[in-house]
Amino acid sequence: MPDEPRSAVVLAGRRGGEDPLARADGAPHRALLDIEGEPMLARVVRTLLARPGLERVLINIDAPELLDDLPALRAPGIEGRVDVLKSTASPSRSVLESLDRAGLDEGPVLVTTADHALLDDPMLDAFLGGSREADADLFVALVPREAIRARFPEARRTYLTFRDEAYSGANLFLFSTPAARRAAEFWQRVERERKRPWRIARAFGWLNLALFVTRRLDLDAALARASRVVGARVRAIPLPIAEAAVDVDKVADLELVRRILAER
Repeated sequence: MPDEPRSAVVLAGRRGGEDPLARADGAPHRALLDIEGEPMLARVVRTLLARPGLERVLINIDAPELLDDLPALRAPGIEGRVDVLKSTASPSRSVLESLDRAGLDEGPVLVTTADHALLDDPMLDAFLGGSREADADLFVALVPREAIRARFPEARRTYLTFRDEAYSGANLFLFSTPAARRAAEFWQRVERERKRPWRIARAFGWLNLALFVTRRLDLDAALARASRVVGARVRAIPLPIAEAAVDVDKVADLELVRRILAER
């Protein structure tokens, strides 16, 4: 049962060159898309720093200079509590460097993304509350497909399908112990072998992959096998909140986020 995190990491690094979504909306960076009058990144940071006990936020971004004169990060309650780290070309390496900078050895670190525009207290309460009731090194938030389709029947999302249910990621991770670092290290290994898929398959184990592809495993069984592969105990926290699975990857996502917030 992990303690409440005192530090959080917001991943805001871009992959590749110019971002078509940011260009289409007139923003200098996807993380700085306007959401109800404030940059999306600042909205996420503000939500995190409003949590009791959460003291600091580390922003991992490929263009730190864009944040130098961002007024939203100098607002009362935020100024002095935000650090910035330049991201690398490797997402896994950026996560590892962020965990080291945030101080994983000193306590749990919450990790999310800058495009989690709808992040709010109910989501965080559900995720962190679920982690307090379990024992693992790494907790991952997932949203059941049933919940998403009931709330957003026309939304297109990517799902991981298991024997019991299909789930979409919620871009919320709690690195609860230093051992959780091994999961990011395994991810880094997968990145290095991305042009050699047979090596990735061998790393996961052919039997594990066969059981997953044929949907013979439920979520808990699949993560139990994954835990043995990466060398860290990984647990999923299912969230019955469809909005938790909405991130801003394309124009339709941005329109959906703005519509949801306008309706509120």
